[in-house]
Amino acid sequence: MSLGSSSLQLWGGIECTVNRVGDRWFNQLERSGHAARAADLDRVAALGIRVLRYPALWELCAPDSPDRFEWSWLRARFTRLRALGIEPIAGLVHHGSGPRYTSLVSLDFESGLARYAEAFAAEFPWIEQYTPVNEPLTTARFSGLYGHWYPHGRDDRLFARALINQCRAIARSMRAIRRINPRARLVQTEDLGTTYSSPGMGYQAEFDNERRWLSWDLLCGRVDARHPLRAFLENSGIEPDELDALRDAPCPPDIIGINHYVTSDRFLDDELARYPPESHGSNGRQRYADVAAVRVLRGEYAGWRVIREAAQRYGIPITLTEVHIGCTRDEQIRWLDDAWTAAHAARRGGIDVRAVTAWALFGSYDWDSLLTVERGRYESGAFDVRAATPRETALAARIRELATGATGAIAATGAIVPLEVRGWWQSPAKLHYPRRTPKRYTELDV
Repeated sequence: MSLGSSSLQLWGGIECTVNRVGDRWFNQLERSGHAARAADLDRVAALGIRVLRYPALWELCAPDSPDRFEWSWLRARFTRLRALGIEPIAGLVHHGSGPRYTSLVSLDFESGLARYAEAFAAEFPWIEQYTPVNEPLTTARFSGLYGHWYPHGRDDRLFARALINQCRAIARSMRAIRRINPRARLVQTEDLGTTYSSPGMGYQAEFDNERRWLSWDLLCGRVDARHPLRAFLENSGIEPDELDALRDAPCPPDIIGINHYVTSDRFLDDELARYPPESHGSNGRQRYADVAAVRVLRGEYAGWRVIREAAQRYGIPITLTEVHIGCTRDEQIRWLDDAWTAAHAARRGGIDVRAVTAWALFGSYDWDSLLTVERGRYESGAFDVRAATPRETALAARIRELATGATGAIAATGAIVPLEVRGWWQSPAKLHYPRRTPKRYTELDV
């Protein structure tokens, strides 16, 4: 099934984060059990999925040396995917910082990932779709600005260095891959949300709404002297010639991969008393609360407008590359249906949306703590892995219906899912912190 298909496709993805907190490594593939279950690929195929975001992680295949690669696990998995007729999108780094001999802010991150990418492409020359680094901007924020993940930075300099290193590594890796396979395509993902604010935080919201595009802007060669964040990057320690190199040798994505969650849109408010203490933070200039916008803004949920915004900004085909919500089975189905409906609406509006990706097919662990502690809090996906054998959920039946065009899969499970009921994000019950006067917040159309 090719990217150029004329109909909207349903892709799949397996949560595969391998992140580092201090000296501890958090491996979602091990925690979900997928690392030890080759039969999972047959389960995916039975859903009708024919394109799958799949891990080929640098940290796992070259853990001890940049020159020694272990391919046996991947060779078995990719051989099976090929036999099943499933086209993989190979992910080389997924919220990681590389093996322990490098990091997001190391000088050798770029060259090391490119070397690994070239070795991988030589081993699997038939693979044509790649995500060398998943969500580089988000990873740079979590690792270089907020201190959640290694190397636990909390300043603009480490954030900017982590972002530039990842973008340079993506471009260099794709050049290395394309020397072996000129047909290779870049599917570049990023968590894309909009920041809203109270009037007093409008300046921060404006900055955040520009920053959210930075990884794609850098890869597309847009960060020139006129770019609104060029000065910010240079003031954060990035050399002008580094930015010029990305400008002069762009590596634009073949597919813009939008990862969008119900909490991706944020609301910033300087009225701290209205929000719980755990939401309070600072930008070094002012203290404010940072909460999910869906808990503040009245009216229709507007998160999917990012599809139109990305299309207008880049003119590149789009896929929703992560669609998942940790909630009840009914709400999981409604969230997937909302994304599917939004994608079809965008297509009717002339936007080239290729697919919607059902993410975390085998669920995920501890994302409620942003993978900083192990509490064992599990969110199921198409399968619930807490039994000895993964069990299909009602979401799996809906995925099968969307992927194959068949009907009645949910009914066949015996589940009663009233899809005419709107999701909680569309209900008045969503409002935990409603603004007393809605006009007091600023909605920035960027």
